[in-house]
Amino acid sequence: MAKKANKTATKKTVRREYTQADVKELRAHSKAKTPVAKIAKLTKRSEGSLRQKALKLGIRLGHLR
Repeated sequence: MAKKANKTATKKTVRREYTQADVKELRAHSKAKTPVAKIAKLTKRSEGSLRQKALKLGIRLGHLR
């Protein structure tokens, strides 16, 4: 019996630099205590990416602090 090949398409990782506008928006969301999941959808970035950037900027994210 032959095995079927798995034909699921894999997503290509696309890296985007954070612009000054992105940083400003992230700071505004931090101040407003917007949930990270919501910020991720709005900015089309992963939660991990947002958390790492916030860590580097020295700001806190999420409403459950």
